[in-house]
Amino acid sequence: MKRFFLFLIGCLPWLAIGQADTEVYLFDLEIDDDNIKLTNPKNISNNEGYDNQPSFLDGNTVLFSSTRAGQTDIKRFNITQGSTTSWITDTPTGSEYSPLKIPGKDAISAIRLDLDGLQRLYEYDLKTGEPKLLLKDLKVGYHVWYNDHIIVSAVLVDNRMDLVVSNLKDGSNYTYQKNVGRSLHKIPNTDLISYISKENKSWEIKSLNPISGATKTIVKTLNNTEDMRWLADGTILMGSGKSILKLDPKTDTEWQEIISFNVADINNISRIAVNKASDRLAFVAEKSPEHIVQKQLDAYNNRDIDAFMATYSDDIQLFNFPNQLISEGKEKMRKNYQGFFESTPDLNCEIKNRIVIGNKVIDEEYITANGSNFSAVAIYEVKNGKIAKVTFLR
Repeated sequence: MKRFFLFLIGCLPWLAIGQADTEVYLFDLEIDDDNIKLTNPKNISNNEGYDNQPSFLDGNTVLFSSTRAGQTDIKRFNITQGSTTSWITDTPTGSEYSPLKIPGKDAISAIRLDLDGLQRLYEYDLKTGEPKLLLKDLKVGYHVWYNDHIIVSAVLVDNRMDLVVSNLKDGSNYTYQKNVGRSLHKIPNTDLISYISKENKSWEIKSLNPISGATKTIVKTLNNTEDMRWLADGTILMGSGKSILKLDPKTDTEWQEIISFNVADINNISRIAVNKASDRLAFVAEKSPEHIVQKQLDAYNNRDIDAFMATYSDDIQLFNFPNQLISEGKEKMRKNYQGFFESTPDLNCEIKNRIVIGNKVIDEEYITANGSNFSAVAIYEVKNGKIAKVTFLR
């Protein structure tokens, strides 16, 4: 029974802990009255692994975090110069995330996660890449510049993030709210910052005046979505699945879909960025569930335990059809498979048929192991770029 179980679940990314296989897409943005159009699509990362957190350095340059050689550095994509790219950071002892232009400086800020787990906000010179520590005592998760010396951050505290305003001139840090989201932005044509409040069951977009500390509710988020972006006219954009929706808080009461992408490799749209002129837009999307499942299959056939386990969520659940739970949790799976991979040199899984429906991949599999052959069916459910559930039929 155990041997059959191991064969079956084997034919199902350790890119980095908790990171999905994502790409950054760039579009021309056209706004005509109430109509918003995205044209001239381009995958500007086109990279195996984690590519995320785009922002505009200027109207023609996109910054984003990108994986290379086992670490994550900040990449610069120049739109007008033949779509050329260059690296801003190269940190062997850590990785950089969430790059933003620093007001009034030829420099960017980014979160640096060191190999020893230390996570802090740094400044990086755009010409030399030279780093400078900005906030020593805060574990910054996400941030936005209010001006050249005031930073609003989502700071990691216990199992949540808190909204903190930091003044670089006097060294002060003041917490204005507990339990906030990662999306922080300047609200166009105001002296306010927007943030996501998670205090209530239904998340809300709120405004903060970092000087006075005054806050105000703007609107509820779209289905507790984490990421948003302001257009220059005050319209809010949010992603949901394969779609982007809009809402103007001044006039609208309901979110309206502006585009839906009927392509396999655009899923769970997040991290929307818009340049100051609102004529270019970038976003992050997860690759197709089929891509994730295929990476798992390749790792299984190569008996690569790290790559194999990387395709699963931490709370992966395995079921016999229809709902008999047979295993739960990644660590338990790893223990089961480490020895199995080492002792089964003829291990192989061949896909006979595959159907993809939404976030589900249904595979008819023909498995070879220890001189035996048999067929099986597995249903994979992918959430947030990881396999979260597998159901076996036999």
